[in-house]
Amino acid sequence: MTLNEKQLEMCENSKWDFSDLKAVFLNCTLKKSPEKSHTQGLIDISAGILEKNGVSVEVIRPVDYNLAFGVYGDMTEHGWDVDDWPQIYEKVKACDILIITSSIWLGEKTSVCTQVIERLYANSHLLNEHGQYADYGKVGGCLITGNEDGAKHCSMNIIYSLQHLGYSIPPQADAAWLGEAGPGPSYLDEGSGGPENDFTNRNTTFMTWNLLHLARILKDAGGFPAHGNQRSEWDAGCRFDFDNPAYR
Repeated sequence: MTLNEKQLEMCENSKWDFSDLKAVFLNCTLKKSPEKSHTQGLIDISAGILEKNGVSVEVIRPVDYNLAFGVYGDMTEHGWDVDDWPQIYEKVKACDILIITSSIWLGEKTSVCTQVIERLYANSHLLNEHGQYADYGKVGGCLITGNEDGAKHCSMNIIYSLQHLGYSIPPQADAAWLGEAGPGPSYLDEGSGGPENDFTNRNTTFMTWNLLHLARILKDAGGFPAHGNQRSEWDAGCRFDFDNPAYR
């Protein structure tokens, strides 16, 4: 999908260098490649802005992989014969920007999206070089598509999950497109009005730029400040000014 005139102008007039940033989209569609994903249509707008600004972008459909269920980093160590999650997580671990995307079914994010968040949570015990949780210093956002209610509900759940894992969330970190309630055209269907919807295009653009700006700030700062949030230091006995009678 091509960017509109305003989006292209914003990219051309950018005074920042984002070329050292990496972004990963996890498209939690229920459709295996190469089947058309309407969520991919919305991803294309955000990815187009990122790529126009020199960001390295990768889009992954978890449904294309053999993902085990569970809350451990590698479920082959817990009874499963195959688990492709570790190879996906290596890409997530290397990115600066993570955008989780999902369609809506019965008002909820997809089962694939739930599984992905569970697997991300499985790695939440890992620490970075500063002794913080591993996802500190990264930024997160989400995109939602559907022709039924639930976009804000899905976004709240995904954004909460990302910040709980350690991702920093900028303002306006989500965007969505919803078609008319009930059976009707999806985002990329002819006549849906999705690709032309100014509200969705604006929010997707704002989300993408806000992710870029916060990722730039954190990258230039060497990550999220490491004080008062280092699990390694807490485990070693440091309490970061926490005053509890039990420690007196």
